[in-house]
Amino acid sequence: MHQGKVHSQEDTVLLAQLSDGSRVAFDALYDKYFKQVYNSAYKRLNNAHHADDIAQEVFVQLWIRGSKTPIDNLPGYLFTIVKNNIFKFLQKESKYAELPDMANQTEDPLANADAVLLYQEFLDSFDQLIESLSPQQRIIFKMRFEDDLSSAEIAEKLQISPKTVRNQLGKAISKLRGSIALMFLLYILSSRQ
Repeated sequence: MHQGKVHSQEDTVLLAQLSDGSRVAFDALYDKYFKQVYNSAYKRLNNAHHADDIAQEVFVQLWIRGSKTPIDNLPGYLFTIVKNNIFKFLQKESKYAELPDMANQTEDPLANADAVLLYQEFLDSFDQLIESLSPQQRIIFKMRFEDDLSSAEIAEKLQISPKTVRNQLGKAISKLRGSIALMFLLYILSSRQ
């Protein structure tokens, strides 16, 4: 991806449609930029599975933020999201090595009992939201985020097209987006009491 290149007039139109919630515009941007996003992630990670995960996450973020954030330079915007997601991924990978040490440093297991209860309530509410999705959306969402399968792997297992997987995943995320933000806000507010 060329960071300095301002996006085309076609991208401007597609981004305007995306801000109105157009899945057709999202699919067009996905088809146009997925390979560049994937290649950018692959160059840094040298791992096809992780690069595909990063690329999928970039487009999830474009779907979520593209409706709210004005974007003047789409290739540069996508490149920045790729970089940020790679950084977060590498940070997360390095934290897994620290988990056993952190477990030994836990002070009083009862000190965080309220936080644990609130967190469990949050997870239960999230599970209820997932269950409210249509059956196909729920299956695809769980395969993507619980089983960590790529769109291509999901499409193969369900014998549907990758585009259908992306469309259903986009619909599921769109439905969950507002509810999750509200749930998280309530979780934060109740954990401060």
